[in-house]
Amino acid sequence: MGVHLITGAGSGIGAAVAGVLTERGEDLWLLARDEARAEELRSRFPGSRTLAADLAEPTTLAAALGKQELPERLDSLMHVAGTLEPGTVADLDPAVWQGMLAVNCVAPAELTRVVLPALRAAAGRVVFVNSGAGLHAPPGLGGYAASKFALRALAESLRAEEYRNGVRVTTVFPGEVDTPMQARLHGALGLPYDPDICLAAESVAAALVGVLDFPADGTLSELTIRPGC
Repeated sequence: MGVHLITGAGSGIGAAVAGVLTERGEDLWLLARDEARAEELRSRFPGSRTLAADLAEPTTLAAALGKQELPERLDSLMHVAGTLEPGTVADLDPAVWQGMLAVNCVAPAELTRVVLPALRAAAGRVVFVNSGAGLHAPPGLGGYAASKFALRALAESLRAEEYRNGVRVTTVFPGEVDTPMQARLHGALGLPYDPDICLAAESVAAALVGVLDFPADGTLSELTIRPGC
């Protein structure tokens, strides 16, 4: 049985991953933005433990987590949480850019830094759920894509830095996934939304669990998942 810290377990891919690992009897630590949300997660995933900290305020993460019990060993840290605000470069306000960069890149970097001793102790894995927008920046999603390109850079540096400590790092790039975020994005862009042509959150979760189960003699450095054939 492993010990896993997951962000974004409240919905979509994160909830699907937490569900699979709960069924397997794994030891889950779930990050919530506040105590009310943490209580919801504990109710939804029986036996899980929670930490409360706001990813939108990455400079407060170390202090917030320092006041709580942290796991001494972590077999994985799974960065699933993210935020998306569509808009063109001509229209996006600097605060929107900063908000996406904070949640999608700076907070994962800080959370990783805080729990690195536990990851090193277990020779654990760090899994970053990125996006197709982290490989190709589409129009109208420049701010989001920039945050995801930055997240890929974070993963690459971390992989090289922590190799000697036995910590393995994987970035997963899903295409369109049937999640509440995807539905909101289509609505904001005025596009029709068809969940049948998207990846299911459960399919992406199966790939993420597969990363955790990959033999210890190798690393899945990057994994791209596309809908359909």
